[in-house]
Amino acid sequence: MESAMRINPPPRVAETAFWGGGTPGLLPEGDLARLCGAMVRANHGVVPGEWTVEMAPATVKRDKIRLLRENGVSRISMGVQTFDPDLLEQLGRVHSLQQVHRAIEVLVGEGMDNFNLDLIFAIPGQTPGMWKKDLQQAIAAGPAHISTYCLTFEEDTALWLRLQQGKVNKHSPEDEAAYYQISSEVLGGAGYRQYEVSNFARPGRECEHNVNTWRMQEWIGYGPSASSQLGMRRWTDTHSLDDWLAGLENNRPVHVDSQELSPLMIAQDYLIFGLRMNAGIDISDFYERFGTNPVSGWNGLRAQLVEEKLGILEGNRFSLTDSGRLLADRIGSEILMLDEG
Repeated sequence: MESAMRINPPPRVAETAFWGGGTPGLLPEGDLARLCGAMVRANHGVVPGEWTVEMAPATVKRDKIRLLRENGVSRISMGVQTFDPDLLEQLGRVHSLQQVHRAIEVLVGEGMDNFNLDLIFAIPGQTPGMWKKDLQQAIAAGPAHISTYCLTFEEDTALWLRLQQGKVNKHSPEDEAAYYQISSEVLGGAGYRQYEVSNFARPGRECEHNVNTWRMQEWIGYGPSASSQLGMRRWTDTHSLDDWLAGLENNRPVHVDSQELSPLMIAQDYLIFGLRMNAGIDISDFYERFGTNPVSGWNGLRAQLVEEKLGILEGNRFSLTDSGRLLADRIGSEILMLDEG
């Protein structure tokens, strides 16, 4: 913890902060308080306007939530994944449904109404009816924000090994699209506005930190595996805690995957991530930032997407249709194939 206080501060005041990794809540209250104070001091003495902390259900305790609120934390993101006990076991999650319900009760009781619940769909053994029930239970909890993610099989995890052994089956792309559409219908009907492929929020409760990154602004990550984008450079801190601490002690940060960014790379990412958002991209802003023809072939691809009813152009704003967002990954790959203008 003492080393954390020697981290170089950002070059200017950070408007948002996001403590991720799912485990910040494991810290004892005293360490949480010291870390909060250290971050605010490093941020030129300013509490970020939006400050999110990820917490696992088992770590959500009244005293910790009270402490975080008192120090300026304004948002909690909690990984529930599913409200079905059998599916929780299938995923290998360590928390119980009782802990989930207790955590929600604590958040509401302590006045932390700006909280997000993460849910996963297309889990082996899950049916559309089960997914709809998960969404309904999440809505009943009253979060300001709900994130829904399609299950990905991470290599060398227990679930991935079971898939390789034929003990579980992966849902088809058609099934995954059906779950996605159920999410839009159920959450939209309950007043949650979809603003990005995987994210739904009450009006005014979108995650500003994530929107900043999707708009290809700048961010600085601190800690093992943390990623940063500043100026024309992007890098990731070493994944090794020992190496990261050694770099901190020697004032020589250990970075991996460090690369200088070209205007083309940032422009492509601006398009890819911008089109994942329902609002799409502002063409005038795009040209102002990157020039009149920063990505050769983009105008042609845009016209093709409109013709295929995968995209829509309204004034200066271009966005994907509902059908287009189902193909956002494919469209992103096509954008990466385009050349510099």
